[in-house]
Amino acid sequence: MEPVKLTTDRLLLRAVGPQDTDVVYSAAQDPEIQRWTTIPSPYLLEHAQSFTEQLVPEGWANGSMFTFGLFLPEGDLVGMLAITMRSLGVGEVGYWGTKEHRGNGYMTEAVLAAARWAFTAMSIDRLEWRAEVGNKASRAVAERTGFTMEGTLRSAINHGGVRRDCWGGSLLPSDLGLPSTAPYLPAQR
Repeated sequence: MEPVKLTTDRLLLRAVGPQDTDVVYSAAQDPEIQRWTTIPSPYLLEHAQSFTEQLVPEGWANGSMFTFGLFLPEGDLVGMLAITMRSLGVGEVGYWGTKEHRGNGYMTEAVLAAARWAFTAMSIDRLEWRAEVGNKASRAVAERTGFTMEGTLRSAINHGGVRRDCWGGSLLPSDLGLPSTAPYLPAQR
């Protein structure tokens, strides 16, 4: 599939490419991004090149991962967001924000836009979110977006060769007032 562009009131969400390598590399030098995400650490220029020149376009082409750079109208990168397909109708969202643009609500805005797109254009019926226990900023974004926290998953993330516990949550189309492509039968209580 060809990459799509999404817009919000304040952001342009688009696939990053070779022209964005330097800005992605620079942003990923932030110790907080390296601490809480599974990007390589240290993050080298060759990692950014592989990401923008191979990983992002291949993910779009084969439908396995839909990666967006989040940009202000003047062109500043404010973060990255990806939806990775996990199984039929299930995607997992991951994101990070640049240090200079955190705390402005951009990530919540972007996650909502990407979720609406995934539910309406990609027939995704469940969007999952995971973050290492302790990543309060990521959890706050997920909660503001409307994710239901489903618990703590033991040893569910591999970060730097170490298994770590993570929080997990989900967002369904109905959480955003959208229809599902498949019927949903909640557990009887």
